Amino acid sequence: MSGAVLVAVAAAVGNLLQGWDNATIAASVLYIKREFNLESQPAVEGLIVAMSLIGATLVTTCSGAVADWIGRRPMLIISSVLYFLSGIVMLWAPNVYILLLARLLDGLGIGLAVTLVPLYISETAPPEIRGSLNTLPQFTGSGGMFLSYCMVFVMSLTEAPSWRLMLGVLTIPSLVYFALTVFFLPESPRWLVSKGRMLEAKKVLQRLRGREDVSGEMALLVEGLGVGGETSFEEYIIGPDNDLVGDHELSVDKDKIKLYGTEQGQSWVARPVTGQSTIGLVSRHGSMASKSGLVDPLVTLFGSVHERLPDTGSKGSMLFPHFGSMFSVGGNQPRHEEWDEESLAPREGDDYASDAGGGGDSDDNLHSPLISRQTTSIEKGMGPTNHGSLVSMRNNSLLGGDPASSTGIGGGWQLAWKWSERDGQDGHKEGGFKRIYLHQEGVPIPGGSIVSIPGGDVPADSEFIQASALVSQPALYSRDLIQQHHPVGPAMVHPAAASRKGTTWSDLFEPGVKHALVVGVGIQILQQFSGINGVLYYTPQILEQAGVGVLLSNLGLSSASASLLISGLTTLLMLPSIAVAMRLMDISGRRTLLLTTIPILILSLVILVLGSLVNFGSVVNAAISTGSVVLYFCSFVMGFGPVPNILCAEIFPTRVRGLCIAICALTFWIGDIIVTYSLPVLLKSIGLSGVFGMYAVVCVIAWIFVFMKVPETKGMPLEVITEFFSVGAKQAAAAKDN
Repeated sequence: MSGAVLVAVAAAVGNLLQGWDNATIAASVLYIKREFNLESQPAVEGLIVAMSLIGATLVTTCSGAVADWIGRRPMLIISSVLYFLSGIVMLWAPNVYILLLARLLDGLGIGLAVTLVPLYISETAPPEIRGSLNTLPQFTGSGGMFLSYCMVFVMSLTEAPSWRLMLGVLTIPSLVYFALTVFFLPESPRWLVSKGRMLEAKKVLQRLRGREDVSGEMALLVEGLGVGGETSFEEYIIGPDNDLVGDHELSVDKDKIKLYGTEQGQSWVARPVTGQSTIGLVSRHGSMASKSGLVDPLVTLFGSVHERLPDTGSKGSMLFPHFGSMFSVGGNQPRHEEWDEESLAPREGDDYASDAGGGGDSDDNLHSPLISRQTTSIEKGMGPTNHGSLVSMRNNSLLGGDPASSTGIGGGWQLAWKWSERDGQDGHKEGGFKRIYLHQEGVPIPGGSIVSIPGGDVPADSEFIQASALVSQPALYSRDLIQQHHPVGPAMVHPAAASRKGTTWSDLFEPGVKHALVVGVGIQILQQFSGINGVLYYTPQILEQAGVGVLLSNLGLSSASASLLISGLTTLLMLPSIAVAMRLMDISGRRTLLLTTIPILILSLVILVLGSLVNFGSVVNAAISTGSVVLYFCSFVMGFGPVPNILCAEIFPTRVRGLCIAICALTFWIGDIIVTYSLPVLLKSIGLSGVFGMYAVVCVIAWIFVFMKVPETKGMPLEVITEFFSVGAKQAAAAKDN
């Protein structure tokens, strides 16, 4: 997965520039106000710093919708250009007004980077390491601040420090970022799929995953285009064919799915079990519990998935590890509707253009998500093969979750389809084409044991697995096309045709999207009001009280140089903690990190309040305050710092992801402005202890919000996460109605 890692590192350079700029403006403003005589004009001085916040807020209002329209990569390129232009103008800046213009351009670049880098990394990273890679922006941002503080500290030791040079150095890393975005970063494969550009998406995925066979993930990206249809939870017993007995106890009215191996005579079946899956039962229990208003059923639903993971965790399961390649298409039936064969020329009546360059570029793997009628073999008992279902998949194990598996989609999840059309009592057809997200429950039972499970007995000398199934309608399914004699697969539409309608504001009111917006906007608001800006503001004063300033003055440093060195050391403390968070993000999980670190934030804020109210002596008070600040910073950057942006980049469907993450980012910037400019007023009105006490109360509210509303998303494919949000939102609404 080195391709995905390198792409994430390159994209996170945009956040390094943000951190770099935050540090340089904080340092250079000391010299700017001397040159322009701004000591008597605090409003102008504040505007120089705030102009980047204003620019970031303005660009965020439209960045998401534009990114959904033209793509993620072009917006990152624009961000790098804005960074470069702002650096050039700041290097020149003959007066305050030109400097303000440069700061505005800089803010536009920051706004695009902060909004789109987490989104871009989420859409390119594999589920198993998505959390770690999406912690990179936090790490590079803090790293940029530290490097910048080191630079300006060295400059401050000169006889005549130049603030123009401090700010203008931004052009050098911005050129590096521009080169990376233009020549190295690919477009997001999910965005390409949403626009029907399948061959481009496949090539990007092959580069990111480092393998040729990406048909399973390509199918997953297509399925991610449609979320919110009718969904049910089912449970299957999966094992070698003819090993599952007790057919009279199985749901005979439901189809069994036959899975074929590469060796002749080797096959497996997946049969529905009477009753509801474990995930479904937990979900129903969560819906009933939600009536009390304590915990969102969505949280319970997600939690049930992680509780049921086998011992190997979210990295993958071990279903049928020795069966080899299982799912090649059985038989010698012709393949008439392969995806790229279809896309070489527009079908009659279609006006979208194909992105296939020619026959030599044909892709023989993309037919996987488009199972044609000819390759869909249906089996029901010993009857004719035209009334059942087949999962047509290839290479590797069924629920392996192995990134190299063509059908594994990460986190122990497997993507499958079934065709379950049958004649109803009134003569009309029932059932149809269904998408299945399979998830292992428990571990394989080895041969030599007799196991009884709900719905049937499994004999000795066999191996089987129970799997929960999230069954829903495929993304590009059309009931109208089912009557045609030559559909693209069993009633599938090419994504280019589906993408023409674009994104509308009405999409935001779909239950799952609305539910996700509550989580995303809520956690962004609480993050901003949890006190990080106040603690950053107060840190130099605390360290000054601890005697650090006196020590540095004795070393011959000026007050400005000492202040910069203190800030640099403070930033340096964050880096090891962020590195630990990167390691834990996909092991402990996002929700667990928040629930663990927020109480530490509360404790450190309470200690700061006590330190400001009770006089233990100057030395003791300084030690207590310094320790509390360090504890606060380290805990914040491990949880509340990176997690909100990670979550917001994971919980929205592909078709509205850019728009929704822009709404969350806009909330972030508005909260940042409010907290930053209300802090001096609050300090005068309620004092330092009152401010920190208020932040502690907000952190308590934040912990309650996370416990009740924020689900655990580690290791889950983005498309499965959004499907669960849709299901959970509908169940919560149904519980309220009942």
